[in-house]
Amino acid sequence: MTAFEIEQLSFTSDSVAEAGERIPRFTNWPVVYLLEDGTDIYVGETGNAERRIRQHLKTENKQHLREVRVVLDDRFNASACLDLESFLIRLLDGDGRFKLLNLNEGVTNQDYYQRSEYNDTFKEVFDELRDLGYFQRAIPEIENSDLFKLSPYKALNTEQGIAVLAIMEGLVEDLQTGARTLSAVQGDPGTGKTIVGIYLMKLLRDLAEFDPKDDIDGDSMFSDLFVEGNRDLFQGLRIGLVVPQKSLRKSITRVFRKAPALRGAQVLTPYDVADADEDFDVIVVDEAHRLTQRGSQSHGTLTARYGEISRRLFGEEEDDYSINQLDWIRKRARHTILLLDTAQSVRPIDIEPKVFAQVISEAREQKRLYPLDTQMRVKGGKEYLEFARALISDEPPASIPDLGEYEFQLFDDLGAMHERIRERDAEYGLARLVAGYAWKWRSKNKSGEHDIELDGVALDWNVSDVDWIASKTSLEEVGSIHTVRVRPELCRRDHRE
Repeated sequence: MTAFEIEQLSFTSDSVAEAGERIPRFTNWPVVYLLEDGTDIYVGETGNAERRIRQHLKTENKQHLREVRVVLDDRFNASACLDLESFLIRLLDGDGRFKLLNLNEGVTNQDYYQRSEYNDTFKEVFDELRDLGYFQRAIPEIENSDLFKLSPYKALNTEQGIAVLAIMEGLVEDLQTGARTLSAVQGDPGTGKTIVGIYLMKLLRDLAEFDPKDDIDGDSMFSDLFVEGNRDLFQGLRIGLVVPQKSLRKSITRVFRKAPALRGAQVLTPYDVADADEDFDVIVVDEAHRLTQRGSQSHGTLTARYGEISRRLFGEEEDDYSINQLDWIRKRARHTILLLDTAQSVRPIDIEPKVFAQVISEAREQKRLYPLDTQMRVKGGKEYLEFARALISDEPPASIPDLGEYEFQLFDDLGAMHERIRERDAEYGLARLVAGYAWKWRSKNKSGEHDIELDGVALDWNVSDVDWIASKTSLEEVGSIHTVRVRPELCRRDHRE
């Protein structure tokens, strides 16, 4: 039997006063509430709904909201309400029906007594809110969307939170002194570097725009940043997120358009930074190991442009082939934050590892190197990744380790493998064939020839290099690792699973 209730009232002083008299738990009980006007929405938790909603009525950026929904449950405690608040924030942002007004400092991921039992209630709350029109899609559909997987409202793990807090505290000091700085976040695939970059962009905007009259969650590790002096410090900063890969850049741009605080935030190429009219205060570079050095670029026009930019930025009359895109960014930004994994450099044109070794050494000396070790993409963790690496190495493992719930199969027939992938896609979605670039891309020339012919099966490489995994034809194609590897963060599942 459902134990929770969802009360509806108008976002007015009279309606709040009436609810305080009518609902015993409205003034002295942990609750979660939603404020909205059909377009914008704010989600909060409090131990005194009447007092908190009255505070919101005085907040300028919420004056346009019209309706309140309050989730009440005799079993709720403060931890459960914080968790439900985070749960709804993430799903509302991923669904896209509303534009969220929340700061992202309130999103938590803390364990507590009987959390699994509360999770069942949270899903029931979601279902009722969906019936009321707050959501357009079911939870699995939301969790498989770009909006959810690249959301600025992710709950950071401890390592990510420490890195973000240290970077932001350093920025507060640096902006006051005027020093030029470099920070680096280093981690293996699946440790959440892209999530850190997006979170930083949202936090930078939140600090510039928050209302000092609005209470900030004192339990948040970022709450001490939200003081009026810092708001003045961050207002007017010229910031940008550089994403070298076209596919991921387009996905992040779409996500930013959905977040009011990030609307208009600049998602850039290295060329955009180099050609900008003004220098930047802060540049965050995702997948920094994919920045390029001088050489043949993806398009002939970019190859010529590369030399022109290097000469213009550094005042060289002749080409200096040692100047790379990282040099451009550091020249144009007062504070550079790199998110990188040098082991993922796969192309000859990528900046050489020795350059990043010097950068990492510089960041370490300045105590601005932040490692990420926790594996978030696969449930098997580091052990699974180590096995996968060993499997394709020159010295494969002698036996298969215990992979828990993972299903591991080796196929000697491509047709059988493809059929199994189709079955998995029908069951779970996002099951695809991928391969290293071991066959020529003959279909690009529209010759009528297939790219891969094996075991009586004829297949082509990916037609699209933008969001290929989600494209209509992807299940019947083979994704080049150079295409699919720019979408790794989209494979991350919510921490509840």
